[in-house]
Amino acid sequence: MTNALLELLQEKTSLNKKVIENIIKLLDEGCTIPFIARYRKDLTNSATDEELRAFEEIFNYSKKVFERKEEIKNLLLEKNFLNEKVQKALDEAQTLQVLEDIYAPFKEKKSSRTTKAIENGLEPLANIIHCMKYTREEIDKKAQNFLNKDIQTINEALNGAKDIIAQRYADDFKSKEVLRNLLLNWGTLEIKEAKEFDKNGVYSNFAEQNEKIKYIKSYRTLAILRGEKEKQLNVKVQIDENHILENIKKYKIPSWANSSKELVFEAYKDGLKRLLLPSLKREVLATLKEKASKEAIELFGKNLKELLLTAPLVNQIILGMDPGYKTGCKLAVIDKDGKYLNSNVIYPTKPKEDIINSSKIVLDLIKKYSITAIAIGNGTASRETASFIANLIEEKSLNINYAIVSEIGASVYSASKIASMEYPNLDVTIRGAISIASRLRDPMAALVKIDPKSLGIGQYQHDVNQKELGQKLENITVDLVNKVGVDLNSASYKLLSFVSGISEKLALNIVEYREKIGKFSTKTQLLKVKGLGEKAYEQSVGFFRIKDGESIFDNTSIHPEDYEIAKKIQKNYEIKELNLQDYEKVAKELNISIVKVRDIVTELNRPGYDVREEFNQVKFASDITKIEDLKQGDTLSGIVRNITDFGAFVDIGLKNDALLHISQISNKRISHPSEVLSINQNLENIKILDVDLEKQRVSLSLKN
Repeated sequence: MTNALLELLQEKTSLNKKVIENIIKLLDEGCTIPFIARYRKDLTNSATDEELRAFEEIFNYSKKVFERKEEIKNLLLEKNFLNEKVQKALDEAQTLQVLEDIYAPFKEKKSSRTTKAIENGLEPLANIIHCMKYTREEIDKKAQNFLNKDIQTINEALNGAKDIIAQRYADDFKSKEVLRNLLLNWGTLEIKEAKEFDKNGVYSNFAEQNEKIKYIKSYRTLAILRGEKEKQLNVKVQIDENHILENIKKYKIPSWANSSKELVFEAYKDGLKRLLLPSLKREVLATLKEKASKEAIELFGKNLKELLLTAPLVNQIILGMDPGYKTGCKLAVIDKDGKYLNSNVIYPTKPKEDIINSSKIVLDLIKKYSITAIAIGNGTASRETASFIANLIEEKSLNINYAIVSEIGASVYSASKIASMEYPNLDVTIRGAISIASRLRDPMAALVKIDPKSLGIGQYQHDVNQKELGQKLENITVDLVNKVGVDLNSASYKLLSFVSGISEKLALNIVEYREKIGKFSTKTQLLKVKGLGEKAYEQSVGFFRIKDGESIFDNTSIHPEDYEIAKKIQKNYEIKELNLQDYEKVAKELNISIVKVRDIVTELNRPGYDVREEFNQVKFASDITKIEDLKQGDTLSGIVRNITDFGAFVDIGLKNDALLHISQISNKRISHPSEVLSINQNLENIKILDVDLEKQRVSLSLKN
């Protein structure tokens, strides 16, 4: 790694030189971000996984910049174009865009007016005009020297020379940067109706609008660009061109220039309108889309993180219910470890309304398996099914609770390859009920089996950069799975595949070996799994948990490389009473860092700890909501299911989630809903702002 790259990384990350070198060395050695964040804190100054991900992104981009910089330098050296001025500009460049701007003048031009003019020998004439030392009359005389069989008039010669000057202006990277900033800060998006515009459609509020580029919200950008893609909207970038031309006269034409400056100004004007503005306007639209895409991806990632951190419902036997009308309500029972026990179908709602048989089937399952909780999917017939269960609990005085669970993505899972592998002999509808029950038991374990894009969180997910979205969601999932830890004896192969250092193939091998031996009793047995070598073991072992293993350490995040240290601490110190001064003493005596002492002691004091216990707990239902019964001013409770830039969607027990607009979230002004709300947050005292029975929409408010 060059010193220049190291300096750039220090500047962009605020990490010191040694830490940067350590992180890069660890990455080169094949260490994963979760492993580095948890077990190499001494080398990274305790950088978090979020900080390490950000560093990795900056590092990879910076490497691309330096590689491209070297490519350009070599290309220019070959052509003998690398002078001191260009070298300095390249050295100072920190983005790929700036590098391409610098390189643009030296690229071979495709067939164009400029190329033709150069081929016709007009470049010397362009130089004469461009110096602006001569009068217009003197230029006309000099132009006669450039006439030939292809250039037969003075006007043709002057026009060809102006084409060359126009291209020079368009290629000037400083002019390009100035104009780019003008467009981003002072430009507007002009939005008009297109051929297929639907006046009553989703884009009806966008047409005939002018949006200031600097202030346009990301979700509006994505909506507008989608409207353009669907040929409902025409979108143009506009800027005050007269103002730019005045600036060209003021700053690009020197005061001492002779009358030939008019030719130069005409060339600059042509370069601006014909060459520079069109390309920069396209670039601005691309920049807007990229910015909006990144912000939407960040929001999607934040929502996924909160969803995956939803607290599990531990030590419960759960009945999952996937409601339906004609096809009935599908039932599935899972045990405390998430294993499937039994299934059935009942018809408690229209058209059959077989309450007697439905009640008997549910009561028999509850009695047979000692069911302690019920999860009801929130889709079709959810309200009626919940009403049936609520009445059954009351009539029979059952000591059991039920929760309404988001079933978005359950059908995607039930028809997936993963579901087929896990439950090859079950109908897809029963698999859906299993997924609903599993979401209540352990949201993370259930949801990692489903493509995050099918979970109904975020906004405009199909309009953003799909590769970047996929990578972001993958990283979020990996980091959270490893932060929480994975039960080695109950985890699905899919959940195991998100553990640091474990591929899908290794995860399948772990499941195969687990089935062979019954269950893991010690982490060292992982070394007997086919294909799982020393490196994979090192990277993964600390993130596994064995509840009833041979060693209490195996139910913690203490890495086996530290077991001997952990034994000494456990044996020689009163770990529950250690304070900061004690940590310093222990660290000195054992010749390890205070950070490592603290981490080991924390884990010894709470084996089996699940960080999700600190987050949103399960909210069991207490009443049934019917949209016809709602009226303006009513108050109720709900659960946040999705957060967007413009508000949140709240589950209040209806088929469709209600909208809590950003303007109604707080009495204080907020810039984004996520400042106040989080996914699966339980809300109380929500006020009904408006009920639209025709569109089946409800608007909410949290304002006093």
